[in-house]
Amino acid sequence: MPPTPAPSTPTDPDSDPTTDPTPDPTSDPTTDPISPVSLVTGATRGIGREVSRQLASLGHTVVLTGRSLEAAAHVAGEVTEETGRDVRALRLDVTDEDSIAAAAAQVARRYGRLDVLVNNAGIHYDTWQRAVTADLAIVREAAETNLYGPWRMAIAFAPLLRASAHPRLVNVSSEAGSLAGMGGGTPAYAASKAGLNALTRMLADELSADGVLVNAVCPGWVATDMGGPGGRPVAEGAASVVYAATLPDDGPTGGFFRDGHPLPW
Repeated sequence: MPPTPAPSTPTDPDSDPTTDPTPDPTSDPTTDPISPVSLVTGATRGIGREVSRQLASLGHTVVLTGRSLEAAAHVAGEVTEETGRDVRALRLDVTDEDSIAAAAAQVARRYGRLDVLVNNAGIHYDTWQRAVTADLAIVREAAETNLYGPWRMAIAFAPLLRASAHPRLVNVSSEAGSLAGMGGGTPAYAASKAGLNALTRMLADELSADGVLVNAVCPGWVATDMGGPGGRPVAEGAASVVYAATLPDDGPTGGFFRDGHPLPW
């Protein structure tokens, strides 16, 4: 059994209550030092949870994040039992720069790199709204999570992605954000996802010299709390995301995909 860690000092990332209390991986026999390290946002349910499970099943060390540490720890425990792989819980709110900075510091201390970043957290599929009468407070709130959240994450975690030999950044987007087929309705969701698609293209270009493959993925209409009943199984939508997270080094970057097939921007 690993020795009990000494009490943390205020400057130690482990002293932050946003993180789980598990020990350093060098003293944890369940952590494989050569397995890919993957962080998934919004991972306490739905697509994020299933992406975490699938990546863990492929041998990744998964950092499963959510706004509630208690919820993240509970789900991480479930996924660990289901896969037999090390799954870490981390509190992370993509609308809070301090929370993101604390998470990045924790990942840096434990692993020194990040191989896969999956920006999955999303809100407000606002089917009740129209653009011409939209509540702009809801539009702003959606943008904070769906666009600025992934943007904050990319800024904070870019140094750790650059430290990886095979870095991947996946933005979970939606065909609702495709300009090619955009019509009316769901203005907060559609506009924020269109912005996320644009961000994907910019990041792909700016990080190409560092070998970071950056892609957007539409998981399709999936039967989740947000998508509602009638959609396809969560495992199928998550597999689209995992495809982009596990691309070979000569794989595409700056693309928009569903089920491995390109979608129009």
